[in-house]
Amino acid sequence: MTGDHQTLALLLFSVFVAVTLVITTWVGRHRRGSAEEFYAGGRLFSPIENGFAIAGDYMSAASFLGVTGLIALFGYDGLLYVVGFLVAWLLVLFLVAELVRNCGRFTLADVVAARMRERPVRIAAGTSSVTVSVLYLVAQMVGAGSLVALLLGGTDEAARAWTVVGVGALMVIYVSWGGMRATTWIQIVKAVLLLSGTVALTVLVLMRFHGEVDRLLLTAAERSGHGDAFLAPGLKYGGDWSARLDFISLGLALVLGTAGLPHILSRFYTVPTARAARRSVVWAIGLIGGFYLMTIVLGFGAAAIVGPDAVRGSNAAGNTAVPLLALDLGGGAQSTGGTVLFAIVAAVAFATILAVVAGVTLASSASVAHDLYASLRHRRGKARSEVAVARAAAVGIGVVAIALGLLARDLNVAFLVGLAFAVAASANLPALLYSLFWPGFTTRGAVWAVYGGLAPALVLVLLSPVVSGSPESLFPDVDFQYFPLQNPGLVSIPLGFLAGWLGTVTSAEVPDEAKHAETEVRSLTGAGAA
Repeated sequence: MTGDHQTLALLLFSVFVAVTLVITTWVGRHRRGSAEEFYAGGRLFSPIENGFAIAGDYMSAASFLGVTGLIALFGYDGLLYVVGFLVAWLLVLFLVAELVRNCGRFTLADVVAARMRERPVRIAAGTSSVTVSVLYLVAQMVGAGSLVALLLGGTDEAARAWTVVGVGALMVIYVSWGGMRATTWIQIVKAVLLLSGTVALTVLVLMRFHGEVDRLLLTAAERSGHGDAFLAPGLKYGGDWSARLDFISLGLALVLGTAGLPHILSRFYTVPTARAARRSVVWAIGLIGGFYLMTIVLGFGAAAIVGPDAVRGSNAAGNTAVPLLALDLGGGAQSTGGTVLFAIVAAVAFATILAVVAGVTLASSASVAHDLYASLRHRRGKARSEVAVARAAAVGIGVVAIALGLLARDLNVAFLVGLAFAVAASANLPALLYSLFWPGFTTRGAVWAVYGGLAPALVLVLLSPVVSGSPESLFPDVDFQYFPLQNPGLVSIPLGFLAGWLGTVTSAEVPDEAKHAETEVRSLTGAGAA
């Protein structure tokens, strides 16, 4: 990229970082230091504000960079991510949002432990939540590295590494100083910027083809080198039986995983009532749905205008398809329009990464402090001490995410998020649904559900082609691949539900009917909710 690209994009990066730091500083000066303030922003956000924040939290680098790249490279098969990410919200709307808001205070473990022995359940749920969050953070780190590598010409590995470190440092500052209130406003600003940028690019793509969508698709198919196969299922997931099973596995993970993501569940606690939580989800679905429809246009637009070869040449996983598309739509690499549009899109993508990592880090640090620390210390402790632990946890989680982000820098960010969704659907969702809807569910069932989904998911990933056995693996020079699928959801999700059932039916614990009745009334009516 030219020096103008670098200067303008870095200037816009700096402006956004400066604005977010101002927000964080202002909120930090007005904080009260309570757990409710730090974890839930005082529960003061309106449904519209929270809906924009949820959309900002959910529309990650995987969506803006990874999904469009997969569509540009694989056509129809890349649409699986769009469908999965969006359909998942129906499950959240009808089964999770209101019930979680009524039953919990700050974390997933609050809901699961409401009628069971708290200590083992909180340790299990907290461990799972931190694992999911770290996997999700790695995807954002990889997206940040890919973006800056493109900006600097794709050759400066040192700059790429320092970018990952810088993003990690900023997310620690946002969380430890500003808490949920600052994080929410950063996500709202980011959602507005991302939607505005996506609308502008979509309009430019459609104008390039005079509004003829069929012409756009045919051109994309022609430039892809695959012809009509680019617009039909099977290019990525239709090669053999393992590819088809991977398709099913990924679909299950995407549809079921959202309801188990800790940073999404924590957003329902930032509004005053369950009705507000439901309205927040309705707003979020509208915003997210519109965004994903536009990513379809951008993905096929990148294939038609930039070409899959150029996209793959810039980044093998396709993570730079949108910035390259913006460069071409603006007039090319040497034009003023291309420079400006590329810089704006790069800055918006960077803003996307910063906002998402802040939300995920906050949720994971809350799990460490509110669930793990409180349980292991055998007491809840004062709110201030718990908040202090959460701030310290943000630093530790940031360090781990930076290290893994540097290791996984060549993987597609949407694919990495798919792994996080698989772990969330395998470990968190069974425990959550059983605790909400099964009167006989016991403490052993909850613990077994979490570990029975978490352990297989992680082990299967380690034994999959993601880690070893192929040129695209994390460790391409070794081979300990024994599991043929890239996404473990097809196996690990049923195992999580099976383990929860088996733990319950083999438990000697007598379910507390009174507590279940209390939880049921509370979840459905909000009576006694925090």
